Amino acid sequence: MSELPDLSSAEFVRYSRHLLLPEVGIEGQQKLKQARVLLIGAGGLGSPLALYLAAAGVGHIGIVDSDVVDMSNLQRQILHSTSMIGHSKLVSARERIEGLNPFIQVETYETWLTSENALEIMSPYDIVIDGTDNFQTRYLTNDACVLLGKPNIYGSIFRFEGQASVFATPQGPCYRCLYPNPPPPGLMPSCAEGGVLGILPGIIGTIQATEAIKLILGQGRFLIGRLLLFDALQMHFHEMQIQKNPQCPICGSHPTITHLVDYDMFCGNSTTNSRKGDLEQITPSQLAHELLQEHALTLIDVREPHEWQICHLQEARLLPGGTLAKHFYELDRTADIVVYCRSGARSAKAAQTLKDAGFQRVRNLEGGILRWAQEVDPLMPTY
Repeated sequence: MSELPDLSSAEFVRYSRHLLLPEVGIEGQQKLKQARVLLIGAGGLGSPLALYLAAAGVGHIGIVDSDVVDMSNLQRQILHSTSMIGHSKLVSARERIEGLNPFIQVETYETWLTSENALEIMSPYDIVIDGTDNFQTRYLTNDACVLLGKPNIYGSIFRFEGQASVFATPQGPCYRCLYPNPPPPGLMPSCAEGGVLGILPGIIGTIQATEAIKLILGQGRFLIGRLLLFDALQMHFHEMQIQKNPQCPICGSHPTITHLVDYDMFCGNSTTNSRKGDLEQITPSQLAHELLQEHALTLIDVREPHEWQICHLQEARLLPGGTLAKHFYELDRTADIVVYCRSGARSAKAAQTLKDAGFQRVRNLEGGILRWAQEVDPLMPTY
């Protein structure tokens, strides 16, 4: 290890509560200052991660993201503010972090993490923290960390539940040991579709930050080989033991994955998009025109009842996707059917289900009710 950096007198004051801890002390704070941590994502999990790692004095923080701040983010993404809506999340993150702690360095990568750039971006860092919300990037992050020999601090959230673990260490399992294969496309809704308790990423994100600090300090028992599960509704933590899989294709005894692969294809997105391309689509403006012309349409909303209460098309019938098959007998198989959801993904799956069941004329509303609100009815509340 290279010589540890000195602390300035201002840093002694700033980190004085750390210095009083025997497990940290001056040397531990110097280790934090020397450390380089990469955050994948500046959203719900990335927000507490960035803030607490910066406050703790982690000297070099990298952040990968390519999104802009949206009003719907602010319910949980505390790194950002109302004034930054429409601006780059990385610009917002840098401003907030540097305002919190001017003694650290922030490196930003305004791009999506891909198989082409992951190894190059991750290489300069000691620890990688996964704050993503999709399976493609989780598998990509895991594989890159294994290939580079860097710890991958994992976290995920959905509705009222969260998970955290430390993967890709020499002695422990990796993400593929726990989840060898991704779920079928469309089986797991995103937070945008299923919702998430706003405080949940704060809980899971601070757990991830805690593990990062412990790894840097070399103190405590890590979440290696342990999956921490949290249920906010029951306010209950429990954990599962995870064994390193000797047959794991990337971290096992005889790995078959030796380079980064096509993660869209691995997670089934290419197939899904190809199948979606076979569906007939209708744009909101086209649908609005047909409704004005009083075309005989059967509008089906496949969202959940609580989403319907927020907003819906007046002419529509609510048939949540999970119950759709039970209502086939009520529908005319020769009718002109238009299916919609929030953003178009769930309705595409539902439309394909209808087609597979023999319904002759089925179209999917492109962009869902969000695009309808943007292009047809700007007064409609969105979520």
